[in-house]
Amino acid sequence: IRFELQTKAVVSTQSTGVVRNKLKYALTYNETKKVTMSRSIKVDGKVRTDMMFPIGFQDVITIERTGEFFRMLFDVKGRFLIHRIKKEEAAYKLCGVKSLSTAAKGIPILVTHDGRTIRYPDPLIKVHDTIKLDIESGKIVDHIKFEPGNLAYITGGQNCGRIGIITHKEKHPGSFDIVHVKDSVGHSFATRLSNVFPIGRGKQAWISLPRGKGVRLTIAEERDRKLAAKAKEM
Repeated sequence: IRFELQTKAVVSTQSTGVVRNKLKYALTYNETKKVTMSRSIKVDGKVRTDMMFPIGFQDVITIERTGEFFRMLFDVKGRFLIHRIKKEEAAYKLCGVKSLSTAAKGIPILVTHDGRTIRYPDPLIKVHDTIKLDIESGKIVDHIKFEPGNLAYITGGQNCGRIGIITHKEKHPGSFDIVHVKDSVGHSFATRLSNVFPIGRGKQAWISLPRGKGVRLTIAEERDRKLAAKAKEM
């Protein structure tokens, strides 16, 4: 039970934390409750009044009263990041394909990373690929193959939040398959196959990327950047 609770805490956060801690639209628990119960918060196009409703990677948050749209991503240190997006981009989300199977009466189904079950998917879509989902209709618009040369977002492990191009995959029967990724400044790293989430064909991302473009800086580089920023302010 403890392991399941820890796992859920990693892959999602509560709407309370988003409204109060991230967006700063409330200061106290009661204020947060009033905001959510006023039906002002939409997650993936549906009004959510549950304060404990889980919001995870790639979920789209809409606040119609203020005309704001956000996408839940990770920063390069593995923390949840609420990334502001435009209205056009808020019409879709990317979903990772977790499994493919056959339901009753031989109907093919696809299960995504956020728990959706989609019937009659494109036969070209395979496990570990990414689909582009229209939020309003719930239908698949396009898909990204998991293959070398495509852009990917790392969603777990020590490299969580980094973005780079898939270079190659190592198969390890009986263990975890390893994927090697290279970011935009030439740094290479490796992670498990389950942590890699394709987000674009080639170098072109299908979503807007957060500041820094998923490049992790060393401690020395972070220090130099902070010192340079202070020098400009003075």
